[in-house]
Order: sequence, then C-alpha cells, then structure tokens
Amino acid sequence: MRGGSQLTGCSAHSPVEVSKHGEVKVTKIRNHDSSDAKPHAGLKTWGRFSKLPYPGDKAFLYDTFPSDFMWAVGTAAYQVEGAFEKDGKGLSIWDTFTRGGNRMATGDVGSDSYHNIHADIRAIRQLGVTHYRFSLSWSRIFPNGTRGSYNEIGTNYYRTLIKRLKEIRVQPVVTLYHWDLPEHLQQSLGGWSNPEMVEIFKDYSDFCFHAFGDDVKYWITIDNPFVVAQHGYGTGVVAPGIKNDPDLPFRVGHNLLKAHATAWHLYNRHYRPRQQGKLSIALASHWIKPRRTRLESLRECQCSLDHVLGWFARPLFADGDYPPCMRERLGSRLPSFTQEEREQVRGTADFFALSHGATLSFQLINDSLKFGQLEDLDLRMLLYWVNLEYDKPPIFVVQSRYVLGNTKTEDPKHMYYLKRFIAEALKSIIIDKVNVIGYTAWSLTDGFEWHREYGIRRGLYYVDFNTPDMKREPKTSATFYRNVIHKNGFPELPENRPAQGMFPCDFAWGVSWCVLPECKLVETTPTQFADPNVYLWNISNNGELIKLEGLSAPPLHRATHCADYATIRQQVDEIRQVGVNHFHFSLNWSALVPTGDVAYPNTTLLGYYRCFTRQLVQANVTPVVTLWHHTRQRSNLPTPLDTANGWLNSKTPKAFADYARLCYREMGAHVKMWITLNEPNDEMVSYQEGHQMLLAHALAWRAYDQEFRQTQRGRVSLALHMDWVEPAFSFSREDVEPAKRVLDFYVGWLAEPIFGSGDYPVGMRSWLRQLNSLELPVFNEEHRQLVRGTYDFFAMSHFSTKLVTHAKEDSRYTYTEMLEVQHMIDTTWIMSPRPVVPWGLRKALNWVKQHYSDVPIYVMANGVQEDPARFKDSLRVYYLYNYINEALKAFTLDGVNLKGYFAYALNDQRDPGFGLYGQVHEEVIVKASLSNYRNIIQHNGFPIPGASPQQCPALPQPCPGCHVLIRRPVVGFLTLQQKRHKLKKKKRKRKH
Repeated sequence: MRGGSQLTGCSAHSPVEVSKHGEVKVTKIRNHDSSDAKPHAGLKTWGRFSKLPYPGDKAFLYDTFPSDFMWAVGTAAYQVEGAFEKDGKGLSIWDTFTRGGNRMATGDVGSDSYHNIHADIRAIRQLGVTHYRFSLSWSRIFPNGTRGSYNEIGTNYYRTLIKRLKEIRVQPVVTLYHWDLPEHLQQSLGGWSNPEMVEIFKDYSDFCFHAFGDDVKYWITIDNPFVVAQHGYGTGVVAPGIKNDPDLPFRVGHNLLKAHATAWHLYNRHYRPRQQGKLSIALASHWIKPRRTRLESLRECQCSLDHVLGWFARPLFADGDYPPCMRERLGSRLPSFTQEEREQVRGTADFFALSHGATLSFQLINDSLKFGQLEDLDLRMLLYWVNLEYDKPPIFVVQSRYVLGNTKTEDPKHMYYLKRFIAEALKSIIIDKVNVIGYTAWSLTDGFEWHREYGIRRGLYYVDFNTPDMKREPKTSATFYRNVIHKNGFPELPENRPAQGMFPCDFAWGVSWCVLPECKLVETTPTQFADPNVYLWNISNNGELIKLEGLSAPPLHRATHCADYATIRQQVDEIRQVGVNHFHFSLNWSALVPTGDVAYPNTTLLGYYRCFTRQLVQANVTPVVTLWHHTRQRSNLPTPLDTANGWLNSKTPKAFADYARLCYREMGAHVKMWITLNEPNDEMVSYQEGHQMLLAHALAWRAYDQEFRQTQRGRVSLALHMDWVEPAFSFSREDVEPAKRVLDFYVGWLAEPIFGSGDYPVGMRSWLRQLNSLELPVFNEEHRQLVRGTYDFFAMSHFSTKLVTHAKEDSRYTYTEMLEVQHMIDTTWIMSPRPVVPWGLRKALNWVKQHYSDVPIYVMANGVQEDPARFKDSLRVYYLYNYINEALKAFTLDGVNLKGYFAYALNDQRDPGFGLYGQVHEEVIVKASLSNYRNIIQHNGFPIPGASPQQCPALPQPCPGCHVLIRRPVVGFLTLQQKRHKLKKKKRKRKH
C-alpha cells in the first residue's frame, strides 16, 4: 500500500491530526488565508483534463489507496430512524412537511433504525468500513429545539449507537443537522430564516460536543446547506416547503454559514484541546462541463459551481466572502459580511467535506444554475477543481451515490457507478495528487428518500418494509464495496499487467476489409488498345494528343489484363505498407453471379478477383477470401434467390455450394484460406435461416474437401461474430448462468453443430423447451453428419464486451425478454461508441479452447471506431496494442492455439472510423495506428527487452516487376527524332 495521506486542517486554529483509527497527533497546521488560493484557480481544471493523454488517462487504474484512507458509509436520521413520536421525540419539519400537500408517504418508520441498532451494526461490520456517518435527530434530543426540553432517552439512543460502533472498531462521523429542524423552531422563529438560529444552533452543538465528543473525532455541522436554503426556503421542494420569497434562500444560507462558524469556534475553544477532533460542513456539488470549448462557456461552468458549491465554500476556504460571480449576478439580493464576520467565517473547516452527485438534476430539477452548460457526474474533475480553487485542502467525500432506480438486492447499475466514483477518487489521489482522505458510500440501508419518498432505493442494504423487523439484506453493491475495502482499492493483479513475449514465426498477421467491389475497386482503365480513335501527337508544341475526326482504327480483339484494373496495384501497395502477411476481404455473391446461375458469372468482376489475389500472392500477402459476408442492409444474395425467400429457400444451400465451386475453381490457385460465411450468427437472422446457412456452409466445405483440397491444399471454415459476454456480478451464480445462456444462443448456436456435437447446444434447446418454443429446427441424421466437423480452423470476429445480469433493473438498458437477461456496461469502461474491453478477447479465446479443445483459432476482425477526422488515432493505437497483448496472454499463458490476428479495417471507405487509412477528398492518409500496428508485426509481438531476437526463416522478397519478365507479347515505342537531328549535324561537319 501507498503511504498515508495526512489530514492537515484548513485553519490556523486546528492543532491536531487524527488517524483513521482515532489516534491523535499534535501537528502545526498552515493557515489558508486569502492569499493562498488564487481567484478562480479552478478555471484551469477543464483545460488541464482536456490535455491529458487519451485514452490512456481514461483507462482503469489498478492501484490501492493510502494505508490510512477512511472507508465510510452513511445515513441521515429522518430517512432511517423512524420512531417519530417514540420515547419523547418532538416533531421535526419533515414530520409536518410529509403530512401536507399531495405527499403520499412519511418517514414515520423509515427503515426503523431506532429499533434496529443491532441490524445496522451487523451490516456495518459486514461491510468492513472504518467510519460510519450518521446524523443526530435534533428533535429527539431537544424536542422543541432548545436545551430546556432535553430528552434523556433520545440522547441515550445515540450513546448506545456510538458505543456499539466503538465495539466493532468503527469511528463515528456525526452530523449535527441533516435537514430535520425541530418543528417548534420553524413555527416560533421561522426556522433558518431567523438570525436567532445561530445562537440556538450553537447551544445545541455545545450539548452534543459535551455529550458525545469524547468518542467522536469527526463532526459535520450541517449537511448540504445548498439544499436547505435553496429548496427548503426557495423552491419548496423539501421541508419546510417555503417558496414565497426569491431572496430568502440567500438570507437562510447566510445564517447557516454563521451558525456553522459559531459552532466551529465553540468546538475549537472549548472541546478540541481535550477531545482532539475535526469539524467541517458537508458541501454538495455537481460537476459541469462546457457546451463549447470557448472561454465564455468555461466561465459559465465556473459560475455554476460558484452558485452551488462556492456559495458556501468560498467564505469558509478562501476570503470569507461570497464568490464574485454571485455578487455580480445577484447584487443586493446577496447579504453582505462585515469585516468581523468575514474573519469569523473564514477558515472554519478542518477538512473539506464533499457530497457528490447529480446535485442539480437530482435535487434542483431545474436547469437555471447550469447556465446553459452540461451537468456531469465526474467526481475526479470535481475533486481537482476543489483542490485548485481552495488551495489543496484535505478532502473527505462524505456522500457519494447516484441512484435513480428502485431495485431489490440486485443493483448492477448502482454497483458500477459506485465502482466508477471510487476509481475516480483513486485517480485523483495517484495521478492528480489531490489529498483525498476518505470516501463515504451512501447509504447504508434503504429508507425514506426525502421528496422522492420511497420511489427510489439508495441503500447498500435492501430493506423489506413489509416485514415487522425491517429485514435487511446486502445488495450486490454492498458485496462489491466490501471487496474494495478489503483490498483497499483495486490492486494490480498479474492478469492486469501487459504481457511480454512473441507469437510463433508462422503467425498470421492480417488486416480485413470490406465486401468487394463495394469499395469501387473494379474499374478498368481505357488504353490506346481499347480506344478506336486515331490521334496525332503534337510533339513539336505542347505534346498533346489531337484526335483526328473521321478516322478510326480497326477493332482490336484483346483480352483484359490485370494492368487494366486501375487500383489493384495501389491497394496491394497500401496493404504491404501495413506490414501484414495476410489480407482478408469478402466477395459479393450477388455481383459475381447476378442471375444465380454460375454458368453466367460476371467475367469482368471474376477477372478482377483473380488479378487481385494473384497480385497479393506476388507481394507475399496471403489472400483470405470470404464467399458471403452478412450485412443487415441487404442479403448479398443473387436477386432470383433473394426474391424467392432468400436463405429460407430450400435451393439456396445448393446454389451457394455451386457458387463456392466457381470461386474455388477460378481463384483457388492463389487462395489457400477460405471463409464460407462471415458473421452469419447475427441476432437478426432467424433460427430457420441459420439452419439453412449451416447446410450451405457444410455443402461448400464438403465440395472443397472432396473436389479441390488435394490439388489446391487450402483450408475452409466460417467466421462467427463473438463479442464477449461477462456476468455483471462475477461472484453471483445467478449472473454466471445468464452469461453462459447468451453465449450459447449467440455463438454456440452455429458453432456447436460444426465444431461440437453436430446439434444445437443442449442449453439452448432446453431453454427454448421451457418457453414452449418450437422455433429451433431439428437436424435429421443425414444433415447432422453433413454439418459436423466441417471446419479446418475456428475464425471469429471480436470487437467488444458487454455485461449481462438476470436482474431487470433499468429501462435505459436493453432487456432481452426471451433470454431473461439485461445487457449493460461497466461505467468505468472506455466507450467508442462500443466499450473498449481488451480482456474480453482473452476470455473469448479461452471459451473457444474450453469448448472445442485445441482447434486452431484466427481472430479475423478486431477493431474500434474512432472519429475519421482523427488521423492521430490514439484510441485505435491503444485498442490494437492492448487487444493484441491480451491475445498474446491467451497464447502464451493459457495455451490457446491462436494462429492469426487481423485488424479491422484497412480503410474508412465502408465503415467510417475503423480504418488504418483515412481519406481527405482523394488523398489517402496514413493514420498513427497503422505505424503502431506495423511495429507490433515487425517485432512479432512484444519481445522482452534485452532478449535474443527471434530466429525465423527469411521470407522470399516480393518482386513487383517480375511479371514483366514473363513471356508474353510486348509493344514498345522508339523515337529517332533526336538521332536524326544529330546525324544531320554530323553530315554538315563533314562538308566543312
């Protein structure tokens, strides 16, 4: 683990330092005066993060937190305690507020923590946290809000809770006020709108420090004063629900700041010397990003944060006054501090207590304070902004959660948001050098969610509100959080580290491209041999050819030559420049045999294919040819077949086999690796169509095996699309089974009949049988024997990974009813737009190995989409490096029989954004990824530094001009013009 971060206070008045276990050390703390923090220093945040290396900075960081990092979980009294009239408790403003208007529910019971200390303590102990943040119910201690109404029983409840926490070695973090003001103070004084509340809060704080302070080392005076002021006394969304005076929230905020400062000075003078604790105020904030990259947008972002977080943070952590942006926009509506008050408020926080979430969209439900910019959930950038804006205070994240759902014990979306926020806090510490000292997950249990009542559940523990004892069950997010705490973060494991080593000498390095001739390569160049016109060569002037009207040459009977195809050599040169030894492309059945009858092929196109493959071979590049490439846009079947029910036509498999024979016969001399069908296992393909495709593949494979293999010595298989499917909860059998089911239905569906049993997967059949579905065809014995074993290798295309869970949680994710699975993503993954998950390739390769033993495997397509305008395509550089590295791990560490890897794609013409080559108008651009891929190929992997070079037999060098030496008719032109001129000169000299 890394060295611990010291908790240095933000005020000259703070003389102590407290470790996470409560041990106290005396330390000298520097003073954060107004000269330390430069005004608007946080404005640099957006620029700084925009310049960080992409996507490396977005990659998941495997590391651990400092050894004294504080792991916490929290609750708020009104949300969980219940017992609203029990044992002398007085009414709070929430007890009254929930009984008014159109509100449907109350927090009268909540999760009944008042009667369930033992259950809460058990949950806290299970999590393994070091700190537990909870709030005191002011009206449970002082029923009418003042000391004269002191309630001993209510006070003893908190004494018992703190005692139990200490017994399990968990430090309490106590909030004095979390929105539940005694109703009597609201009715008699107008609540926080009255300046008298400052002294009343001071007295209440004094009692709490005296009663509990010996066992409490972290105090929060007030939780989220922004919500209290803006929504309690402005919008009326929360208690006390006042919304008449638009300026009232600013007066309330003024009083809240003074109340906090007064309590801090009280603690500092009278309790800190003996109790040696720390005290702050919990300030909540969203994050916001500019709609445009202009300075005006950045200033609006800064102003948005100033109106929410800076409203309270600047007076405390900077100069004792409100942010200039608020002053400029609100003018006299914003109260003023006297110089004495500024000195009283400034520096009254021993750490920065940060509450993080979608503060505006979740709590305000109003866009006004976004100032036209975009709210975001980036905790890391918010931490960095606080670090810059307020001169590097120690930051304790005292609340962090993003929940808008209502789940039971399976909450995968919430678990991955929790992972994201913790990961961002770790990067903030390790990379950004921000002094983050603790993290608090919110909340311990489900409860009453303020103005959202019981509409959402934010707990790590599920509470069954229908049981007498409010039974608590850990959610999957609780299990995840416990594991993170146990490991103190995300320690790097051997499988997370890059592998070093090389692939075998005969490894196939390739690149894949589009369905030809969609890329407009089949163009013949008119020559003087095909042009019947007669021209005069104007050599004495400008060298132009002048067409002689009325004259024509006799017709010339000449076969088409490879040189007539204009772009073949250019494309072969582009392929060679990548450094690959294999090139994968697809034929177009409908274009090659338009009528469906192989007796009448498109001879021009067939000639092009022959020439293209021959030129590849001459360049030492092995052609890999796909006969039929599935696309969703069109079937690519010959029109007569397409209009006659396509793949469902019983004649289509035989027609495909005849088409395959044509291709084998015409191109087999140069093509030694064939793919019959590319990615037929698309979810848009029906089971009946898939069945026909299997028969077509088998007939084509058998045709090659029986009629061509002996002379051509090639290999044939089909290529399946195989993105990896990972259980959302890898520790839950309930998600492991759905992941297996999805793989059976999407990969095993067409793989098992060929590479396995000759029939569809058992799990697939049994699942459909449970659904009373008869859609899956049945193989008769003849077809079973026909299909089984029709492969020479396993070819797969792989691009990404997705998560699946059996829990139907959120409508924003795709739920597949038939398979009863929800598809989702890990929010820490790099997106483009599909997730970039390199380890998914390794898992996919191992799945093939586990299911089909030592079958040779080729990754026929692997690539990522990136903005075509980014020729310095750093995401693709990252993608190729890491995916190939995972392939190396599968080969060297797992024993996968991996034979080749093909990057997708050669250029951007068919799939914009996937290419190694880009294009601007007619100019071809070499992207950065091409050079990086070529470098990996040249090293045959990732050699160990200092190791002896890999000894591989030398390959024959290509001879681009050798075809000229082949015996064939040659036409040449000679001009004697210059020689005749010189001859005349010589004759003149002789005469003289």
